[in-house]
Amino acid sequence: MSKDLIPQAEQFDEIISIIDNARSRALKAVNAELIQMYWEIGKYLSKLCAEAEYGDKVIDDVASFIAKSNPGIKGFNRRGLYRMKQFYETYKDDDFVSPLVTQISWTNHLLIMSGSKSTEERHFYMSLCAREKYSKRELERQMDSAYYERYMLSSQKLMPESVPQDIRKSILDTYVLEFLDLPEMSSEKNIRKAIINNLKQFILEFGKDFTFIGEEYRIQVGGEDFYIDLLFYNRALSCLVPVELKIGKFKPEHIGQINFYLEALDRDVKKPEENPSVGVILCAGKNDTIVEYALSRTMSPTMVSDYTLCLPDKELLQSKLRELADIALGNS
Repeated sequence: MSKDLIPQAEQFDEIISIIDNARSRALKAVNAELIQMYWEIGKYLSKLCAEAEYGDKVIDDVASFIAKSNPGIKGFNRRGLYRMKQFYETYKDDDFVSPLVTQISWTNHLLIMSGSKSTEERHFYMSLCAREKYSKRELERQMDSAYYERYMLSSQKLMPESVPQDIRKSILDTYVLEFLDLPEMSSEKNIRKAIINNLKQFILEFGKDFTFIGEEYRIQVGGEDFYIDLLFYNRALSCLVPVELKIGKFKPEHIGQINFYLEALDRDVKKPEENPSVGVILCAGKNDTIVEYALSRTMSPTMVSDYTLCLPDKELLQSKLRELADIALGNS
């Protein structure tokens, strides 16, 4: 081994530093443009609603126009547009936040707006988030632990929990990816994408009673966004059918997650005349595949029997999942 190898490697570390710094600046710039765009749209919508005869209902017209003129663009449905308007109206007269607004990801802005009870609390979490460069998970951890309240009540000002920082995780969230129209980057996401695309076609081909509604279907609970892998409607059952794919072994918490989605769908999406939603959990691993159905506990035995008859046969679905998993995981 050359004696010069180690010193040379240390010298070359500067190249990695240059690359990392450039990527960080690029991500910050993209995030700043995204937030500025939401701010300007929010300002436009605020003025539009103030001048419209029927107020906020004009947002429905804007959402429909965007969907028709640019169907590939994401995040500009009624809920997304309303939150841009709320964002602008919340901070338009607040000089404190001006230097902080573009330093925080849109996901974290939504968390702060929905989870703060006062202007002071919003200011606190915005400052903390900008200073510590929190990702969504890190900010959630602080807010869930009521750090603001504990900080204000403490005679000795508490320091936030120390967490390792990664600018890519704090800035590069779902909204930035959608804004840039970038492809999925991690291998697990690529595996999921490949399996999900094939499963969608398989379920649609299973019977004419299945209608596809959306992929990564966004629902909101408590001001936070959640995404369902695939959402179908079954005409024979008159119900929504969310499908969730997990890579790896089946875990009990998967049932809790799909039940959470079922409650949200039945509360906010299901029409009064429709039946309760039924969930499908698919677990694809190297050595095994599992298919489970999640049904409401309030269903009668007759309704459960009807649901079972109209849903894809478990063994058939499991066999297809195993086939797709073998191909996707084998190529990973």
